[in-house]
Amino acid sequence: MKKTLLLVDGSSYLYRAYHALPDLRNARGEPTGALYGVTSMLRRLVQDYKADYAACVFDAKGGTFRDDIYPEYKSHRPPMPEDLAAQIEPIHTMVEALGWPVLTVSGVEADDIIGTLAQRASNLGVQTIISTGDKDIAQLVNEHVSLVNTMSGEKQDIAGVVAKYGVRPDQIIDYLMLMGDSVDNIPGVAKVGPKTAAKWLASYDTLDNLVAHADEIKGVAGKNLREAIPSFEMTRKLVTIRCDCEIPFIGAGLDELVPREPNATQLLYLYENYGFRTWLREITGDAQRIPEQDARVTTEAPPAPVETHYETVQTRAALDTWLKSIEGADLVALDTETTSLDPMQARLVGLSLAVEPGHACYIPLRHRGPDAPEQLPFDEVMQVLRPWLEDAKARKLLHNAKYDAHVFLNEDIVLRGIAEDTMLQAYVLESHKRVNLNELSQRWLGRSGVEYEALCGKGAKQIGFDEVDLSQAAYYASEDADLTLQLHRELRPKVAASEGLERIYQLEVQVSEVLTTIERNGVRIDAKVLQAQSHELGLTMQALEAKAHELAGQPFNLNSPKQLGEILFERMQLPVVRKTAGGAPSTDEDVLTKLAQDYPLPQVLLEYRALAKLKSTYTDKLPRMVNERTGRVHTRYAQAAVITGRLASSDPNLQNIPVRTAEGRRVRAAFIAPEGKILSADYSQIELRVMAHVSGDANLQGAFARGEDIHRATASEVFSTPLSEVTSEQRRAAKAINFGLIYGMGEFGLASNLGITRDAARSYIDRYFMRYPGVASYMERIKAQARDQGFVETVFGRRLWLPDLQGGKKGPRQAAAERAAINAPMQGTAADLIKMAMVAVQRWLEAQNMSARLVMQVHDELVLEAPTDEVDLIKRELPALMCQVASLDVPLVAEVGVGDNWEQAH
Repeated sequence: MKKTLLLVDGSSYLYRAYHALPDLRNARGEPTGALYGVTSMLRRLVQDYKADYAACVFDAKGGTFRDDIYPEYKSHRPPMPEDLAAQIEPIHTMVEALGWPVLTVSGVEADDIIGTLAQRASNLGVQTIISTGDKDIAQLVNEHVSLVNTMSGEKQDIAGVVAKYGVRPDQIIDYLMLMGDSVDNIPGVAKVGPKTAAKWLASYDTLDNLVAHADEIKGVAGKNLREAIPSFEMTRKLVTIRCDCEIPFIGAGLDELVPREPNATQLLYLYENYGFRTWLREITGDAQRIPEQDARVTTEAPPAPVETHYETVQTRAALDTWLKSIEGADLVALDTETTSLDPMQARLVGLSLAVEPGHACYIPLRHRGPDAPEQLPFDEVMQVLRPWLEDAKARKLLHNAKYDAHVFLNEDIVLRGIAEDTMLQAYVLESHKRVNLNELSQRWLGRSGVEYEALCGKGAKQIGFDEVDLSQAAYYASEDADLTLQLHRELRPKVAASEGLERIYQLEVQVSEVLTTIERNGVRIDAKVLQAQSHELGLTMQALEAKAHELAGQPFNLNSPKQLGEILFERMQLPVVRKTAGGAPSTDEDVLTKLAQDYPLPQVLLEYRALAKLKSTYTDKLPRMVNERTGRVHTRYAQAAVITGRLASSDPNLQNIPVRTAEGRRVRAAFIAPEGKILSADYSQIELRVMAHVSGDANLQGAFARGEDIHRATASEVFSTPLSEVTSEQRRAAKAINFGLIYGMGEFGLASNLGITRDAARSYIDRYFMRYPGVASYMERIKAQARDQGFVETVFGRRLWLPDLQGGKKGPRQAAAERAAINAPMQGTAADLIKMAMVAVQRWLEAQNMSARLVMQVHDELVLEAPTDEVDLIKRELPALMCQVASLDVPLVAEVGVGDNWEQAH
């Protein structure tokens, strides 16, 4: 068995870890993302490869011999971000503590050290595995050397290099010379990419042979090749990895690279210092010593673990004892185990209760199978627990109470007294993080519960919870209730500590109850209308397909990216806008949209795709989603999924119906009231009104106060035109500016939207900010606030976390975070308002004892169905009701439409 040398390209991975991971920080606010990423990668490598020798190699500070050859080498690279630079020393320390030798050599790069050690290992008969994400190192691959990309899992031997790049490892240097490298500022042949480089080397084998036959390369490509020949000698020196470096402290062999045992004492300090809970627990047996990693939310250590006493209730005496316990408790954690994740279909299998940390029980109800355990009769348990379950004064704590409320309703039990919900507590505190019970427990309690799949399996072999061994099921269920109670004790005080967060949390608890009602109500659809639409869409798609074939000059599969790419970029020679990760020309929607400005076929393809999506997602699918028992479609609203506070709809998604097209709007015509009318109530220009409020701009507020058409008023200001003389084109431009700016649109986006030059767009924006200086001031103020504290807030106190704005990271992610910082308070406040309206409308309907009911909530809109004799009252009362839920510095305006279907109600 050959010995193995494992070499890690540390410099490659620390940059990739820094940019790939979110802005992680420890309790003192120090950046830890790159440190976490590199450490995780090294730990995984140790598990996957039991190497005899190992080293983690980093670039040293200062220049290298390549800078002497070519002073412009890497001159385009920006300086290392401060937050990454701050992690370099901790990374080196962590790597050494893990037992890895750390190597840096002045005057050369990490690649050269790796190449030298790989060559030495080959000479000694040692197999080398190099962990890297750098394509340059592929030149080292041979029968003794292979590569592994730990972040992607990709492995490359000689065949793997050929498969990935289209050239052999011994051709990689020539391949790199032809392409050059814009990141490292290495010159190559102009306009030569991977495909051309690989094609030339396939034909001529080596660059030297290609140069000898350069006159055979015709056209612009040949001209560019011949112009690049004088620089090839220098380029070869830049891209060739040296394999003859002197490495201090390393002898002629590899003995100095034998891995050491991890330094547990040092790792204990490092894991504790940088907030790596899970890894710390491996050393200490728990993770209670260290504070929560995100210092912006919490800084104290989690509670000490408690002893657990979990009981399985299988006798009437035990049930009566627990009934007395929960009746005497101020707050009881309650959880259900069920037959399905679909809240409208799920039936109770059992339920668990917890009254104090570590003390919980599981009451099995419908476990089945040949070895079904002893369990109390379902009806008997429900008879005993029903009064408590339906008692509004019996305070209950749940995690995602909406789901459990549905489950009990399926058993004809109305769950009342829902006082607390840990999912909503976590969402209010950390809207940017996942809020499932296990991850919250890990984050806040330093422990994880048993995973559902560990009990039930997954995929085709998954069993139902009612088939799980009772002892395991009881522990799992009891633990869920216990963890919920422990989480509540951690999270609830932190919510209560902020007046704004407490206000938002109370709103979310109320919204959860209303959403249960809306989901339960469902909405009636006319399947025949949808079937007719599907037929018409199919005919239109056939016509578009025929037109596409005509424009292409041949038939092809419109749904095949490969065939489409061949038609567009090989046969028709359309310009390549962007390439996929695999190097093929992209044919995604953005690319087709750009091409459609100049070419007819991409426009036809876009129309075809839009109709195909509409047909498959809605007109074909919706009729199949009608609940057999209710005859209605019941969407699910995810309440804790969107950072801004908006709801997310799924199964089916009623928020993404493409209403900007006539075909999309027709889908809404299939949403009907079985008797009476459909009513649509929504806020008018709500986000612009919120912008006027938060910015305090006098001109913007004045326009709303006077009840003016805000887009016409903006056009009047921007174009210095009397209000009565504003043209439709000016109003359209003003509308694009109004909505674009609240979404952080810049001059490029506005120019593209309006089909004007960037100079004209800049002029529009400048004039807008001159007329509305409060808006410009707000935008700068809110970005600074987000950078300073990591979040922005809605008018009502909802926190919207933007971690990518902190830590000094530059680039697209930070630019996107800045746009989000501007828009989030508007979108979040609008979400708060529609939620307040939802609660107010539902309470009003109940107080008036009306037959009308809420059936949908879509963005800023509430949809109701009502009998004809209630329509006038609702249309008269709802606008005022919705506008009175809050007071802003500009008037709120709500409008109600009525129709036989949802589309008519608009």
